[in-house]
Amino acid sequence: MNKPLKIAQISDTHLFSDESALHCGANVHQNLIQVLSHITSVEIPDAIIFTGDLTQDHTDASYQQFVDIFKQQNIEIPVHFIAGNHDEFSQLENYLTCTPFNSAKELSNDYWQILLINSKSATPAGYVSQLSLDELTDNIEASKMQLVMMHHHAIDVGYSIDKHGLENKTMFWDAITQQPTIKLLACGHVHNNLAILPEQSGYPIPLYACPATSIQFDQTKDTSACNGQGAGYRIFELFADHTFITRTHFVATKTAIELT
Repeated sequence: MNKPLKIAQISDTHLFSDESALHCGANVHQNLIQVLSHITSVEIPDAIIFTGDLTQDHTDASYQQFVDIFKQQNIEIPVHFIAGNHDEFSQLENYLTCTPFNSAKELSNDYWQILLINSKSATPAGYVSQLSLDELTDNIEASKMQLVMMHHHAIDVGYSIDKHGLENKTMFWDAITQQPTIKLLACGHVHNNLAILPEQSGYPIPLYACPATSIQFDQTKDTSACNGQGAGYRIFELFADHTFITRTHFVATKTAIELT
């Protein structure tokens, strides 16, 4: 079998201008360093995809921190990115311009396409425009399977973050289900390692949520609170026979979970 296309997904760094600042008790600057170190020493993927919420304090300096960390870690793997609800397009475009950052929203091999779509809206909740859905449809190659990645979650996850989920779920799913080659969806935003399968959700495509590099949310709380779990990331391995494996790593606990 041909070598799989391996993708590392990172999300929700929530950086500050001050690298010593804490988010819900966590040093998010150090967390990102540890995650990138783990990715490059353990997984060595073909690409890294960042699914948004780079900043917590919305400063230019936090974007510069993000760029500097990748430089300091000598990351040469291409890094693709999309905006989260905390981010501004202009700041992403101004700062994520040098190697290894790549603004392309599509990457592929002979068997798979990975398509990044925008879900940022004027509020913390998500919205995927009809234009974005039309572009997604136009970009699909019917001979390949697709992994579609976005910031917001298109299926409710059962805790407080759902109030900031995707607002136009019906419109989104009406478009997605017309594309039989879309194999799986991935998101950030929920700050937890979640796999929501069709038999659980009633939707025809599984959704995989990426653990945050910052903190994992306590699902029992109504506000942002840490559940004590370490920084994490997700891996996708996409095979030539259109199957896939996904697993998550938490750098503090050195654990991994595999799903097929």
